[in-house]
Amino acid sequence: MGACNSRPSFSLCGCCRRLKSKVPRSSELENQSGEDDKLKCPSFREYKLDELKAATGGFCVENVVSEHGEKAPNVVYKGKLGDGDRLIAIKRFNKSAWPDTRQFIDEAKTVGQLRSQRLANLLGCCCEGDERLLVAEFMPNETLSKHLFHWESQPLKWAMRLRVALYLAQALEYCSSKGRSLYHDLNAYRILFDQDCNPRLSCFGLMKNSRDGKSYSTNLAFTPPEYMKTGRVIAESVIYSFGTILLDLLSGKHIPPSHALDLIREKNFQMLTDSCLEGGDFSNDDGSELVKIASRCLQYEPRERPNAKSVVTSLAALQKQTEVSSVVLMEITPLTPVESTKPTDLLSPFGEACARMDLTAIHEILEKVGYKDDEGTANELSFQLWTSQLQDALNGRKRGDTAFRTKDYNAAIELYTTFIDNGTMISPTVYARRCLCYLMNNKAQEALGDAMQAQVASPNWSFALYLQAAALFSLGMENDAQEMLKDGSLLEVKT
Repeated sequence: MGACNSRPSFSLCGCCRRLKSKVPRSSELENQSGEDDKLKCPSFREYKLDELKAATGGFCVENVVSEHGEKAPNVVYKGKLGDGDRLIAIKRFNKSAWPDTRQFIDEAKTVGQLRSQRLANLLGCCCEGDERLLVAEFMPNETLSKHLFHWESQPLKWAMRLRVALYLAQALEYCSSKGRSLYHDLNAYRILFDQDCNPRLSCFGLMKNSRDGKSYSTNLAFTPPEYMKTGRVIAESVIYSFGTILLDLLSGKHIPPSHALDLIREKNFQMLTDSCLEGGDFSNDDGSELVKIASRCLQYEPRERPNAKSVVTSLAALQKQTEVSSVVLMEITPLTPVESTKPTDLLSPFGEACARMDLTAIHEILEKVGYKDDEGTANELSFQLWTSQLQDALNGRKRGDTAFRTKDYNAAIELYTTFIDNGTMISPTVYARRCLCYLMNNKAQEALGDAMQAQVASPNWSFALYLQAAALFSLGMENDAQEMLKDGSLLEVKT
């Protein structure tokens, strides 16, 4: 089980490729959010510090699963207790995280009473001297963020995405039924996959009043409106965050809710759909239903959002391939040598420029690249009649290129926007260049949108991924930016 903001560093567990677990049929799915009498999970207990030191090799760096960063300095370790083969995840807090010893122990015991097959359950805690540690079930198959945003061999299947949504909703419903409706910073890093490749919700976010960072440590674009006003988490805030995860599952990207809702209002939700979902079990009707659920969860007024039980009912009706185990749906395979190569060894000059946030170097390279990567534009020019509208669009694009070359970024934005709004041609290069113009004007959110559009227009163009990394760096999303650099470098190697 990992922390919330970093990609786990350990390799995938081989055991998940041998297990043949059964997944309940759709008639049973809706009723499995509560306790499971057969759940083999020991009772909560207090651990000795020496036990946990021995389990982690003295908290050695090789056992670090994930780190949370400077704003919330805590680390999660993988460990094995001396009394058996059970792997555990140990979250070690900063010394000042829980100054009140009694509060920490009482809170941990309360969360430790929860037991569900939808949770990565809390097994115990340790409070000795300045040390504050939580012990949870270890989840060997990494996070939803890894499998959804940073997959290396194959994208997450639609049936599995729907299963993730349902299981997460069931976890929230169970927690709510036990008086733990508050969850801090619900995001794709908090959803973990167990040895059977079933998704579970991390118990760490259930710790109320935890001082391991802000309740919402992600970018403000994803923060519930009421939290922005009051700084307090309420039950409806968790549903809002759940809505953002539904968007993640549909799009395969971490799209700001405001941008997604604009597309939905314009009846253009297909722009949100992950291109990797074409064919298979995905249908526009499925996507439309998921968008409806997400839209309800993302209502501005908290009272207008549904409760977890209502969401479970809606999602249970959408489930696909319910007779297929999660192990089969995930199809986890060993990493190839290319995929295990460090991204820093593979970065091209453009990737390096984006990693350094050297906007001048990015400009120089984009200016030289021209339009050779615009496959869509070439097709348009080959098959469309040469009309005055097309000529006007091309002339406008050329004027935009002139402004871009002379570094008149405001004029370039205006001219490129006119070209894009014309709709005659789709040009990834235009999106890429306008992206840089936005970065030059400190409009990182708009830049991210353009980089994503460039990727949609040209999925095999690594520049689009590198520009997303640059925009993410500008937004302060360091971990996501690093992962995007890796994705860009791997794409370059493969293509």
